[in-house]
Amino acid sequence: MDQQIRVLVVDDDEPHAAAVAESLERVGYDCVVATSGSEGLRLIEEQVFDIIITDLIMEGVGGLEVLAKAKRELPDAEVVILTGHSTIKTAVTAMQAGASTYLTKPLDINELRTVADKASQAQRLHRSNIELQKQLHEKFGFEGVIGNSQAMQGVVAKLRQIAPTSASVLITGESGTGKELAAKALHINSPRKNKPFVPLNCAELSENLLESELFGHVKGAFTGADRDRVGRFQYANGGTLFLDEIGDTPTSIQIKLLRVLETGEIVRVGTNEPLKVNVRLISATNRDLADALAEGKFRQDLYHRLKVVSIKLPALRERRDDIPLLIEHFLKEFTSSHAKTITAISPPVRKVLMAYSWPGNVRELKNTIESMVVIDADGLLDLDDLTEDLQSATASGKSNGRAGADSLVGKSIEEIERHYIAETLKLTSGNREEAARLLGIGERTLYRKLKEYGIG
Repeated sequence: MDQQIRVLVVDDDEPHAAAVAESLERVGYDCVVATSGSEGLRLIEEQVFDIIITDLIMEGVGGLEVLAKAKRELPDAEVVILTGHSTIKTAVTAMQAGASTYLTKPLDINELRTVADKASQAQRLHRSNIELQKQLHEKFGFEGVIGNSQAMQGVVAKLRQIAPTSASVLITGESGTGKELAAKALHINSPRKNKPFVPLNCAELSENLLESELFGHVKGAFTGADRDRVGRFQYANGGTLFLDEIGDTPTSIQIKLLRVLETGEIVRVGTNEPLKVNVRLISATNRDLADALAEGKFRQDLYHRLKVVSIKLPALRERRDDIPLLIEHFLKEFTSSHAKTITAISPPVRKVLMAYSWPGNVRELKNTIESMVVIDADGLLDLDDLTEDLQSATASGKSNGRAGADSLVGKSIEEIERHYIAETLKLTSGNREEAARLLGIGERTLYRKLKEYGIG
C-alpha cells in the first residue's frame, strides 16, 4: 500500500476484535482495537482513522453511537457495521445514517478484506482529490502568486479581498509580471472555481477572428463557417473569461464587449438572436489605457466597466526581495520536470541573478532558470550555465549598472569570496540570515567568514 490505511476495530468481544484486526494486518492495514463502544468514542476523538469497523450491538455504547461520532469527528472515514442476522434492519438504518456497508456475523475473512479494500480505494481517491486540490492551489491559488515583498503582499491582500465577488477586474503591469496567474488565482478562490476559466489573448487575432472567438458564430455566417461554433463567452458561462492584452481590442469589438457587460447577453456572428451568459470578466493589459483613451483608441465607457477593481502588478526590478524566493521555486519546479539534480547555485551566479534588471520580469527569470537547469552538466549552477543574455550583461557590467563578474578575474579565491560576501550583505541591507541563504551557506559559516575577513 502507498500510505498505510488506518483501521479502528470496535467490538466488545475481545477475541473477535483481535481476529478482525489480525486478518487485516496480514494484508497491510494498520489496525487499532477498541474493546468497548466508549473506548471507540475516545479513540475517534484522539486519533485519525480511514476505516472504522464497529459491532452494532455492544453493552453501553452501541455501534450507532460510534457511527454518529465518526460522522462528526471523521466525516471522510468509511464506516463498516458488523451485525448478526437478527439485527439486519438496524444495520440498514445505520447505512441510512452514513455507514458504507455492513457485514453479518460470523464473518467471512475474504469478504471482510474485500470490503476493507473497497473502503481503502475510496480513501485513496479522497486523498488524491485533496492532493490535486493542493497542487491546484499551489499553482493557481494565492500561494502561486509568489512574493514576500511589501508590494506583492499588497497585491495578494487585494486578490483575497475581491476573489469572492463577481466584480470585473482590470490587471495592469509589464509583460511577464504574471497577470494571467493573478487572474487564475482570482478564479480558483471564487465561487466560480468549479466552472471554466477561459483565457484569450486579444492581440493574437484579427478583428473578424476575434469576434468569432469571443461570441461564436452560426453555420454559414461567413465563408468557411461550415458548422456552428461556441464562443469563449458561451464556453465560460458560469465561470471566468480572461481577456489578455485588452488594450489591443479593435473599437468595433469594444462596443460589443460593452453590450455584453451591460446586458449579460451575447449575439453570435451570423444571427440576431441574443444568448444569456453569466461570466465574470477579468482583463489585462501592459499598455497605458489612459493614453489610449486620450488618443480615442479605447472607449471610456468600456474602460470604466472593465476596471470596477484594478490591480497593478509590480515589475520584478521593483520587488527584488522576491527574486531569491522565485529562484528557489523555479529551481524546484524544473529540477523535477527535467529530472535533474542540482546541489547548489554558486554565489557569483546568485549575485548576477540579483543584480540583473530583468526587463522580461518573472517570465524571463523563469525561462532563465529552466535554461540553466537544462544545460547544467555538473549539478552546480555556475557562471558557465548562465544564458547568453546574462553572460553579455555580466561581461559588460550592465546587470543593473554593477560591475560584472569578470572584474574579479585574476583575484585570489579569498578576495573573490570576501567581495561576494560584502556585496551580498549590502544587497540584504545587513540581514545576515538572508545573506547566508543567498550565498548558499549556513549562518554559522557566514559569521565565521565575516570574522575571518574583518567584515563588519
